[in-house]
Amino acid sequence: MPLALAVTLYAAAAVFLCGLSWRVWVWARTPEPFRIPTTTGQQASLPGLARSRVESPSTRTGVAGRLALEALLFRSLFRNTAPAPAPAGAADPPPVFLERKALWLGALALHYSLLVIVVRHLRLFVDPVPALATALAAADGFFEIGTPRLYAADVVVIAALAYLLARRIRDPLLRYVSLPADYLALGTLIAVTGSGIILRYVARTDVTAVRGYTLGLVALAPGPLAGPTGWLAVHVAAVAFLLAILPFTKMMHAAGVWLSPTRNQANDSRRRRHVNPWNAPVPVHGYAAWQAEFRDKLAAAGLPIDDDPPAGKAGA
Repeated sequence: MPLALAVTLYAAAAVFLCGLSWRVWVWARTPEPFRIPTTTGQQASLPGLARSRVESPSTRTGVAGRLALEALLFRSLFRNTAPAPAPAGAADPPPVFLERKALWLGALALHYSLLVIVVRHLRLFVDPVPALATALAAADGFFEIGTPRLYAADVVVIAALAYLLARRIRDPLLRYVSLPADYLALGTLIAVTGSGIILRYVARTDVTAVRGYTLGLVALAPGPLAGPTGWLAVHVAAVAFLLAILPFTKMMHAAGVWLSPTRNQANDSRRRRHVNPWNAPVPVHGYAAWQAEFRDKLAAAGLPIDDDPPAGKAGA
């Protein structure tokens, strides 16, 4: 069983690294010659006009700030809105949009609780244990409820996953546009976190034995694993499956947000001229040449002929 777990994890890690590298390489080599940032504010133009440094940054510093707010605080999701139900008896009510903060809060709680759980798990793979992992585990178990201590992140992650799944099932419109991959991602996360919680609070796995086994995995020398391995095998299989499918699902937005041209580009189209360097040279048939070619037909049709075409038309 320990050898099978090791082979499963190594295979999943290889698929994850290869898939992640491939996706990032494809994104990185995609040409981005023009500025296409998503903006909702006034870009930098004339000195007398106020500009929005966050909504429409024109400098690298502003872009870094927008990316940080997007990646760390989910700023665009915070502004999520939904149409309000029409009042009863209104013939043609005006559209009204209400703020929807629950999705932002659920997504933020899910991502940060997963981050805390991943950092806590460093104690199983690194020797000596990093001070950050120890401090975070102490802060996470601050309430000191039960034995072993109940971690707040474990409660938050289950609540966030339950909310996101219930929201997708309860909302008819969202359920209609949901794909099997959406449920697969949520189901895999529930399997990983659920089996991990059972290992900690129900099955009571020998953490010392597991740590010795995982340190051997990191050193590419997996050894024996003492004690029952039933729930541990379920947890490891769920983690391996998550690693294997992650590069091919929407969960790759964790890496894609940094390479998205709508987020990582400065909106400086009014300050700089952007020319596509990938444009192949093509013969240009200007206005003067076109008029010379069809001069007789233009004259027969009674259309005006410019002996000296305007400069703007000559190169059109």
